[in-house]
Amino acid sequence: MTRGLLAARGALLAVAVLACGNPPVATPGAPGDAGAATRQLVIAALSGAGVPAGETTRPYRPSEIPALTAAPRSVVQAQLGNDPDHGFVVIYAFTSAATAEKTAYDQAAYVASPAGGIQFAPGSHFVIRLVDTTMIFFTWSPGTSPDLQQQKIEDALSAVGVGVPISR
Repeated sequence: MTRGLLAARGALLAVAVLACGNPPVATPGAPGDAGAATRQLVIAALSGAGVPAGETTRPYRPSEIPALTAAPRSVVQAQLGNDPDHGFVVIYAFTSAATAEKTAYDQAAYVASPAGGIQFAPGSHFVIRLVDTTMIFFTWSPGTSPDLQQQKIEDALSAVGVGVPISR
């Protein structure tokens, strides 16, 4: 095996280990006014769509790039009657809008990549939005969800902040 191939396999393995590991629940509450303001925007958008939501006390960490594993974050969970184990919206906080934007585009590239794609159910939908110095991330799979209200979550979040395209 060539060094390049070994390095590529090593990098892919590192991403898989980071994505599959069970790191502790994130820092409760994204720090500062931007994180709190974005959390309130998300809760208001979901409520406006008829999906009650609030900050979760349950552990949740989606598959994410290494830059997100250390970022302060908060997790909002929509109350889904037929699917209480899903409906999580993660809000990551950064020190600058430029950092938030770069990280959001990196996460979009990751979920669209073969390495990232294997971490999610086939046909998964992804929402990545930017609000000031924060990034919103939500994913769901119509084929595996017993509660299609998750489509309402996706639609409601599309009105919050600025969207980050995900190319597949």
